[in-house]
Amino acid sequence: MNTYKIIVDGDKSFDFSSKDTDSLDSISLQENKFQVLKDDVSYQTEILSADFLNRNYTVLVNGNEYEVNIARPLDQLIKEMGFEVGAGKQVNAIKAPMPGLILSINVSVGQEVQENDSLLILEAMKMENNFASPRAGIIKSIMVEKGQAVDKGQLLIEFE
Repeated sequence: MNTYKIIVDGDKSFDFSSKDTDSLDSISLQENKFQVLKDDVSYQTEILSADFLNRNYTVLVNGNEYEVNIARPLDQLIKEMGFEVGAGKQVNAIKAPMPGLILSINVSVGQEVQENDSLLILEAMKMENNFASPRAGIIKSIMVEKGQAVDKGQLLIEFE
């Protein structure tokens, strides 16, 4: 059973399962307006604005306005792993994702690079893999040389 985390006004948190939604009795009155019956209590609701991509909603419940965010199970797992959905991640190092051979190095220490600039090419499993810069920055160090064999997880390049 999927459990959703509902955050209201940024500080109140509720866990809501599909079982909970099934227990609601809801009638659509007009577009974005509903009457909801929960535990024999009636609520007049209206969706004032909706950002479906980010799952943020402004809703009116019995005349009170609330900001609501709905976190799906995947969103919750990503947050538990230390990431935020939609948040930029600062990458400070490039590591080899697999063993291979450095075919070329396209940057030098101290060089300023932009996002997607080619940093180096790693040959692995008879394929050339271009490593593009994940962000704009300055190359702090290059830990490998052209022609060098590298292991999975080996540090290749660091950013300042």
